[in-house]
Amino acid sequence: MAGSVLLHLFVIATITISAYLAGRLHGTSWGDQAPGAIQATLVSSAPAIPLPQEAPPTPNVLATEQPSPAPAPPQPKAIPVPPPDAIPIPAKQPEKKAPEKKQAQPSPKHAQPQPLEHRAQFGEAPATQIPHSLASNQGPSNPVNVNGGDFGSRFPWYVDVIRRKTAQNWLEREVAPGTPGGARVYLSFVISRDGSPSQIRVAQASGSPTLDTSCLRAVQRVDTYGPLPPGYNGSTLSVSYYCEEPSQ
Repeated sequence: MAGSVLLHLFVIATITISAYLAGRLHGTSWGDQAPGAIQATLVSSAPAIPLPQEAPPTPNVLATEQPSPAPAPPQPKAIPVPPPDAIPIPAKQPEKKAPEKKQAQPSPKHAQPQPLEHRAQFGEAPATQIPHSLASNQGPSNPVNVNGGDFGSRFPWYVDVIRRKTAQNWLEREVAPGTPGGARVYLSFVISRDGSPSQIRVAQASGSPTLDTSCLRAVQRVDTYGPLPPGYNGSTLSVSYYCEEPSQ
């Protein structure tokens, strides 16, 4: 403890003596009226220094004030006059176009089939009506007979549809070769309002089982004959149809 106290006292004494000696050696402070001091005087009447001013850009001028003359207009070229003994060159004639080839007409062999006249389309009446005798009564050219009063005379086109569709579905190759010519099988069936056939049966056999079967299949292959005519009030239509073996 005694050593620490003595050490602190020594440090304090050293700092005090150093400060005293420094003040004595340097003399008076800076700025005092002592020999060797520097004085500064503010001069208020100094001449003004002119500031630089911005100069406007110098416009571009031509090297000479006189404009150059305009170019002279082009003179038309003189057409040379041919000498009297010159041989004229014939002008080039335009090429003639080759005549267009006519399109070959189709030969009659490959001509498109023309629609048959007086043939009824499905759902519409033909231009020429089928006679009542052929529409409602069976015969050599009309194997259809309808039991609907005056249906055949009012709607002969529908009777023709029944004949054509049934004949198209009859396959004569299904008939045995030994069937005699002229043999007939009579069928009876009913056409519903939507045109589908039903209750198909043999009303009178022909004596040839293959002829009877082939005629039955012809009606069975028909999905529909088309809806019955709107003017027909009945819900069904009874039909009689026959298939005949052609004569040899």
